Amino acid sequence: MEKQVEQTYDIMEVCLLAGKVMLQSGGETYRVEDTMMRIAASFGIEKTHSYVTPTGIIFSAEGAEPTKTKLIRISERSTDLKKVAMVNSVSRRISSGELKLEEALNQLKEIDSLNLTFPFMVQVAAASLASGCFMIMFNGGWNDFIPSLISGGIGYLSFIYFHRFIPIKFFSEFLASFVIGLMSFIFVKIGIGHQLDKIIIGSVMTLVPGLLVTNAIRDLMAGHLVSGLSKGAEAFLTAFAIGAGIAVVLSFL
Repeated sequence: MEKQVEQTYDIMEVCLLAGKVMLQSGGETYRVEDTMMRIAASFGIEKTHSYVTPTGIIFSAEGAEPTKTKLIRISERSTDLKKVAMVNSVSRRISSGELKLEEALNQLKEIDSLNLTFPFMVQVAAASLASGCFMIMFNGGWNDFIPSLISGGIGYLSFIYFHRFIPIKFFSEFLASFVIGLMSFIFVKIGIGHQLDKIIIGSVMTLVPGLLVTNAIRDLMAGHLVSGLSKGAEAFLTAFAIGAGIAVVLSFL
């Protein structure tokens, strides 16, 4: 009996670690719950219950008496779809019987410890290039490509630095969008830029919470109302911060 209880705890640890990595990396709520339940079922625990929100995971297993329940807190979230894909791969290998419990736990711990983030300057360069391309996509002129590229890069750089000093996304996004608006206005004022609206639209696209909006809609469609609404509210606050930062600049023109 004691050995069975211990094994149940080990299985729950694997399930929660997989769910934690996926949720922290931008995975959808329903995908996290489905992955945890599939892993538990593969290791012989058919009756499991999970409740996942953007800030926490509650997981319960009925493999031993009494029912065991664990809770973990999610304090930081980012976008790392590579880790989501790696956890999905581990989950499929568990379901096919290729991985034992200890091997699965070790692989998940290794995935959790990985730092797959691109180098800082690569992120800034990608944000700059994306800003210029978005500006063209929104029917801007090629003579505004360089101003949009510079504004977007400096804006994203500002977002990263502001977030280090003020670890609240709303304020860092507000200040970054303010910098973007100010830079765009300066470029137009000195004659380098021409279409202020197109430069601003292209530059702020790197701050727009596209994945968050997509996950919010998918969670709502899957019936996860709490997660869907909370992610939607977070996306709304980000959009409001971006709009407010630009509005402050435009109000002084």
